[in-house]
Amino acid sequence: MTIEQPSAAWKDYELIDSGDFSKLERFGPYVTIRPEPKALWAKTLSDAEWRRLAHTEFKPGAGFGKAGKEDSGTWNMLHKMQEQWTIAYPAVGFNLRLGLTSFKHVGVFPEQAPNWDFIYGSVRELAAAQPEPPKVLNLFAYTGAASLAACKGGASVTHLDSVRQVVTWARGNMELSSLDGIRWIIEDAMKFARREARRGNTYQGLILDPPAYGHGPDGERWKLDECLFELLQQCAAILAPEKSFMVLNLYSNGYSAVLADTLVRSAFGTKFASLDYGELVLRDRAGKALPLSVFSRLKR
Repeated sequence: MTIEQPSAAWKDYELIDSGDFSKLERFGPYVTIRPEPKALWAKTLSDAEWRRLAHTEFKPGAGFGKAGKEDSGTWNMLHKMQEQWTIAYPAVGFNLRLGLTSFKHVGVFPEQAPNWDFIYGSVRELAAAQPEPPKVLNLFAYTGAASLAACKGGASVTHLDSVRQVVTWARGNMELSSLDGIRWIIEDAMKFARREARRGNTYQGLILDPPAYGHGPDGERWKLDECLFELLQQCAAILAPEKSFMVLNLYSNGYSAVLADTLVRSAFGTKFASLDYGELVLRDRAGKALPLSVFSRLKR
């Protein structure tokens, strides 16, 4: 099992401090305060220092703690800042537009940087060894950082999400990064995977970052505990048997890296060239490691 974090060379992101169920982060020129249920320890900096450094603080709304609404709330401005701004990820070579949403997020999950690096490197290896661009499918693709990493590496990318607004956001990130050619699909991930399996379509790269719960564009219900293993089985059927890779990322509290590894081995079988699993963390200036997700990465 490995523990990975973004490189210190990435200058557009920093976890400044964490603790007391919150995190103080810098995205480019702006600093935010957001709730973080995994930050069980005490802050290193004082509350006054947090508020001096931060431009804005997320305040959870009345739905906080209720399924489907726990991230809803508003932003309290502490210092002047733009509503939207851009950061770069030079290690791969793409740009992301960020903005303050009512769901606590700003448009990027920075701990995912090691996964972006893996995707980019894996696609480049495949692209260098064959005449046609590798086909990569990104499910639950959000604002598209992983899609951009695959596209930058030379893949033919299918980007799928059930929310039209975030697909539009992702398309803007593609244009901001001077890339093109990504195929955009607004659909339920399970439906799409089942259909691709029935049709016998395959991909050389699969990226899965499913939420704990959600709904498809036609009201399809998604609950991670109930649906994940079937989705992985469908994905095993559409991943090319050779010269291919898969990335699974899980955020749900209580899911361990060992669980992710067992799920992938059970769904994809034992015929693989490599299989790695572990945790993605962020470290603040005091060195405190904040674990945010678990992953499993497979290569055939």
